[in-house]
Amino acid sequence: MLKRDWWKYLSGILLLYAIIVGFIVDVPDTMIHETMRNLFYHVGMWFGMLSMLITGFIYSLRYLRKFDETEDIIAVEAVNVGLMFGFLGIFTGMIWANFTWGSPWVKDPKLNGAAVGIFIYLAYMILRGSIDDVHKRAKVGAVYNIFAFFLWIVFVMVLPRLAGESIHPGKDSPPVLPMNLDPSMRIVFYPAMAGWILLGVWIMNIRVRIRKLQLRIEN
Repeated sequence: MLKRDWWKYLSGILLLYAIIVGFIVDVPDTMIHETMRNLFYHVGMWFGMLSMLITGFIYSLRYLRKFDETEDIIAVEAVNVGLMFGFLGIFTGMIWANFTWGSPWVKDPKLNGAAVGIFIYLAYMILRGSIDDVHKRAKVGAVYNIFAFFLWIVFVMVLPRLAGESIHPGKDSPPVLPMNLDPSMRIVFYPAMAGWILLGVWIMNIRVRIRKLQLRIEN
């Protein structure tokens, strides 16, 4: 059991380390001061979201190639977990913004792009829920999911950089790159990223198993 589930324990250890050390490690004295610690959690959740959306994208492609129901289940549950991380990322970002900018939401291309990206995937879930036929739902959902991933990249990563000015940290020199992070932050940031991603995989696996059990009971 330990050999099979080692990565689950690793996820818990990494996140516990990030929570504890993230609050006591020294951070650079910048214009955002102590709120920089949110980088370990806010950005980590977005990394978890991105990893899940990539997983959903890959498994939607795999479904269209083999039409295996399991591939569709993994794709949709990956998106579900990705949306969970997305909402958590926006929530933690709003907390940070309220202390830094004086408002939980401001007119900014990065924030607006993230909101549009979330709505794109919410539309994916609504679309799936509106189709009764199982096979048609899987096929239409897979096609939409593939396009949704590219649209998410455009709205979240491309358009905000083309939009010009942004008060969101990382517009000109992304703080998540190793060369832009203070060494004291790297020892927390990268374990935190790995922990959030592993947690996403863990939750996705649980949801996939539950979905398979539900289908087995229904059949």
